[in-house]
Amino acid sequence: MNSRVLPLLALIATIAIFFGYVKPTWSGEIANLNTAIAADDQALAAADAYASQQNALIAARNAINPQDLSRLSTFLPSSADNVGIILDLNALAARSGLSLSSIDVSKNAAADATPTSAPNGTFSATPSTGSVNSVDLSLSAVGTYSAFQTFLQGIEKSLRLLDVQSLSVTGSDTGSYNYSMTIRLYWLR
Repeated sequence: MNSRVLPLLALIATIAIFFGYVKPTWSGEIANLNTAIAADDQALAAADAYASQQNALIAARNAINPQDLSRLSTFLPSSADNVGIILDLNALAARSGLSLSSIDVSKNAAADATPTSAPNGTFSATPSTGSVNSVDLSLSAVGTYSAFQTFLQGIEKSLRLLDVQSLSVTGSDTGSYNYSMTIRLYWLR
C-alpha cells in the first residue's frame, strides 16, 4: 500500500505545486518580464537601425565635396545675416559704380517674434510659412544705367539666393538715375 500511496501523494503534490506556484508565476511575473524583454529587444533593434542610418548619412555627407557644402551653405544659409548681405550689396554696388543711398529691411514675423532694427532700416512683420524664411531689403541707389545693369548682373550671379521683387526707376537729365528696388533673400529656419 505504501508503494501506491507514495507515488500518488507525489503526483498530488506535483499538481498542487504546478497549479499553486509554477503556473501563476509563469503566466504572471514571467509573462510580464518576457513582454518587457520583447519591448526592449524592439527598442534595441530600432536603436540599431537608427545608428546604422545615421552612420550611412554621415558617410554620405562626408562623401560630399567640402567646397560644395560651403557653396550650399552660402546659397541657403542657416541664418539671415542681414549685416553681411548689406555689406555684400554695398560692395557690389561700389564695384558696379552705383551709389546706395538707403537700405530698409523688412523681416518676416514667423522667423522671430521680436523684431529688431538694422543700421539703415527697420523691421516690419510680414507672415511667412515653410522651412525657408525670407527678408525683404528695400534699396535706393543712384547711378548710370550701365552701372545699374552691372549691379543687377552681380545680383544674378551671386552665390546667395536673392530675388528682385520690385523695381522703380526715376529718370533725370544728367544721365544719372534714381533706382528703388526690393530684394528678397532667403535662409533656412
